[in-house]
Amino acid sequence: MPAKSFIVRCPCCDAKLTIDDELHEVIAHEAPPPKRTMSDIGAAFEALKTKSAERDERFRREMESQGDKSKLLDRKFQEGLKKAKDDPDRPIRPIDID
Repeated sequence: MPAKSFIVRCPCCDAKLTIDDELHEVIAHEAPPPKRTMSDIGAAFEALKTKSAERDERFRREMESQGDKSKLLDRKFQEGLKKAKDDPDRPIRPIDID
């Protein structure tokens, strides 16, 4: 005798759940169909243009900050080099103790 199963729709997301009658478990799941978030193609195109402009602006800001980062690292290096020249005391290395 083949196992009996029945299909139930989820009230929250409208997915199809196949439930085995004997095991009382979900044996298959079918995702709900995707829902449209935009009412017309013009609104969707405008939303994409807006997001594209935001991405371009974010990318431009990151590129500028990376340029400033190299300047910052260079200044830190120069300051450390100056400090090393001004302070002739070198730290004691473990190999120098012997």
